[in-house]
Amino acid sequence: MKFEQSLLKGKLIKRYKRFFVDVCVNKKTITSHCPNSGSMLGLLDQGNDVWLSKSDNPKRKLKYTLELIKVKNSLVGVNTHRANKIVHEALINNKIKDLSNYKEIKAETTFDKGTRFDFFLQKDKKKVFLEVKNVTLSLNDNIAEFPDSVTERGRKHLLKLCEAKTNGYESYILFLIQRENIKKFKIAGQIDPKYFSSFLQAREKGVNLLIYDCSLDLQEIKVNKEIKII
Repeated sequence: MKFEQSLLKGKLIKRYKRFFVDVCVNKKTITSHCPNSGSMLGLLDQGNDVWLSKSDNPKRKLKYTLELIKVKNSLVGVNTHRANKIVHEALINNKIKDLSNYKEIKAETTFDKGTRFDFFLQKDKKKVFLEVKNVTLSLNDNIAEFPDSVTERGRKHLLKLCEAKTNGYESYILFLIQRENIKKFKIAGQIDPKYFSSFLQAREKGVNLLIYDCSLDLQEIKVNKEIKII
């Protein structure tokens, strides 16, 4: 997933009202869109290097969007809207070995009246639903965790993946770690015990687990390699 334009570097001032972030660029404060509904735990220290993208859409109130934060010399991709595009490109290019060589790949596909999954894939008679979760949290060196806050929506997706499995679909959840220097992954049960419980239930019922990290630079973000779970 290549950035459409060169990113603008600045220093983080603060995040507020969930979707707003102030950034100092050339001694001026720019209020930018923060496209991340999580807590962004461990990422929001004042003075962190950040990078913004700029939109040319005249209807947008905020011209800039927060894309990357540098934490402990590692880049972190914080724009959750990018995650599906990164995974979509990886699926097309057969970079995710468990889901390679699928000719039919559809994004944002309805499962039932109240649920859409990020992807639907089909190969011959095999039908797959795939849900993607963006991961940015790392409380310990080289270990990524999800979620970074209580997520009832995420728990619902796990339960619906179980339901899809009982209805004859193959169900997958992919944790996309948009962060450098990660070696292992775990579910943050200390942050959301209910999500952890539902995750265990989903694995018992046959929901497939995929964990991949990313390679990141100021030009692009792409799927890198598979990561082990603790």
